[in-house]
Amino acid sequence: MAFIKQQAPQAVNEDERTAKRDFGGLSAELNSDNATARRWAVRDLVTFPQASDVLVARLKIEEDVSVRTAILSSLAQLGDKVALNGLVTCLRSDEASLRNEAIEVLKAIPDEVGPIINTLLHDNDSDVRIFTINILESLRHDNVEQWLMSVIDNDDQVNVCATAVDLLSEVGTELSIQSLINLKQRFANEPYMCFSVDLALKRIEQGEH
Repeated sequence: MAFIKQQAPQAVNEDERTAKRDFGGLSAELNSDNATARRWAVRDLVTFPQASDVLVARLKIEEDVSVRTAILSSLAQLGDKVALNGLVTCLRSDEASLRNEAIEVLKAIPDEVGPIINTLLHDNDSDVRIFTINILESLRHDNVEQWLMSVIDNDDQVNVCATAVDLLSEVGTELSIQSLINLKQRFANEPYMCFSVDLALKRIEQGEH
């Protein structure tokens, strides 16, 4: 993964922004050498429902941080299947900053993300499953506790389960108690897991959240 370079802002004149503001013109402008022109194109493309494909394609090669941030924001606003898949793809990136940006964007669109959470929690990549739990941390959705319980009931990776337990210690209720007890028994030889489960159970029983 290429290093993402923070470039100095480039001026863009009014003619440059007002010329060819149709879908074809804006799509072409995504390849401009001027980062400011690309950023304006990204912002204007959000009014076109079919824009997700070109924005996702640009995201894969964009090196300017401000343009990339604009693309992520526009994809969140579009919120269609292509946009969501593009954001999810960022979770597999080798670049931590891109992953973190995508996580923050996904946290902000619970209605769009909710239907794909189960799929993400069963992804073959355990890192993606952990990142998904990180998304749940701020996702205001009624099913958060149920999703976390499903993780600790079924996931065989200790790090994934530990991440879920940490969040359950903040959002869990009495509904989670038996699943937590079962998890402790399943990973009885993992001292950190046992400690985390005990802490979560204590917080739930004391109603600390």
